[in-house]
Amino acid sequence: MVVTFNVAGDQRGAWAVLQVTGELDLVTSPVLRQRVHDAIAEGRHSIVLDLSDVLFCDSSGVGVLVGSRRLVRSCQGRLRLILPARGAVDGSHVNRVLGALGVRRLFDCHPDLNSATGDGPRPLSA
Repeated sequence: MVVTFNVAGDQRGAWAVLQVTGELDLVTSPVLRQRVHDAIAEGRHSIVLDLSDVLFCDSSGVGVLVGSRRLVRSCQGRLRLILPARGAVDGSHVNRVLGALGVRRLFDCHPDLNSATGDGPRPLSA
């Protein structure tokens, strides 16, 4: 089974939305890193990473997420992750990995795009 990796860009109000699909690993994580850097370079400092369709994430993928958080914060920007409870077929793999590593609390996590791009109250973090 071949899993293709893709990062699709979109705009939702003030938010740059990057929809990530496939496996986020040593080979593919530089693509996401570059897309986040490109968005920042274009002056978009409110970024949503939709990780609903990420089937696998290794340490290099986690490193890109942590690095993206650091970069966005250095620009006084906002980074939100979409990590649905049951995304990527049977449950959000990224959600489980971030939780197991104890870094999920570092991120502003949302269950869907409407929540992530809204300005309502923040959801509770686990």
